[in-house]
Amino acid sequence: MGIFNFFSKKSKEKLDKALTPTKTSFWNNFNKVLVGKSTVDDEILDRLEELLLTADIGIDTTLKIIDLLEMRVARDKYLNVAELESILREEIESLITILNQAEQNTALPHIILIVGINGVGKTTTIGKLAALYKQAGKKVILGAADTFRAAAIEQLKMWGERVGVPVVAHSMHTDPSAVAYDTVQKAIQEQADVAIIDTAGRLHTKVNLMNELSKIRRTIEKLMPAAPHEILLVLDATTGQNAFIQTKAFTEATAVNGLVVTKLDGTAKGGVVIGIIDQFHVPVKYIGVGEQIDDLQLFDEKEFVETLFKQ
Repeated sequence: MGIFNFFSKKSKEKLDKALTPTKTSFWNNFNKVLVGKSTVDDEILDRLEELLLTADIGIDTTLKIIDLLEMRVARDKYLNVAELESILREEIESLITILNQAEQNTALPHIILIVGINGVGKTTTIGKLAALYKQAGKKVILGAADTFRAAAIEQLKMWGERVGVPVVAHSMHTDPSAVAYDTVQKAIQEQADVAIIDTAGRLHTKVNLMNELSKIRRTIEKLMPAAPHEILLVLDATTGQNAFIQTKAFTEATAVNGLVVTKLDGTAKGGVVIGIIDQFHVPVKYIGVGEQIDDLQLFDEKEFVETLFKQ
């Protein structure tokens, strides 16, 4: 739903603050690499490769960036260090810019399924996302379909009270699909704009994960054939390379069409965003830049790169 068409000055300031640890770590070391150098040589590229890996961009994406720079050096014969930053910036922006070819959902309610392992900030993300929609004037309903953790149900109820939106919940250990069904049914009956449904954060084996999520999807489709319209995978930026492993598991298990990267303010390895988009070709839709209720914001590729390269 394209209803959050804004990126305010406040949002930019929060993004800048969240990316400060990553920027400080990268640019301090990057500038040391360039001391005394006038042209880009093998030593600079080797050191840059180390820095990109340290920022958790990932091996494949890092090698892709270095290969491109090597080609530019070979082609131009002479590449000065002033050009290096500009080329690096252009390449990173191209890597994280994904054309969203998915059709915009115009049917209501808009059904969002939230997936991800325990501990990544899934429940908090749901609460903040609900607040974002409510702020935009939308009627929201939450579904507590993570029935394997009593704490998950209670946490979601607390967020519902805090944001001022109803929560559909059953008792612990009941069928998650039944909760999803009741949530969508309630959203239809009450003419809600959005229904956001939590799911269990268990990986176990991919087979179990796939079966559980597939059952939830089939149940929802009985009420709305095109739903869920969004399946958002929540990732914790502070976990670094584990975020890649989680993305691989969940994208293989279900049709994830968007990512939410939380806790960007708590790590110096914000490069994980770049690597995950590049490797899995799934767009990041939201990022968490703080602990406050309004610290979940839309991901803007240009603003992200601009902020990352602002020294």
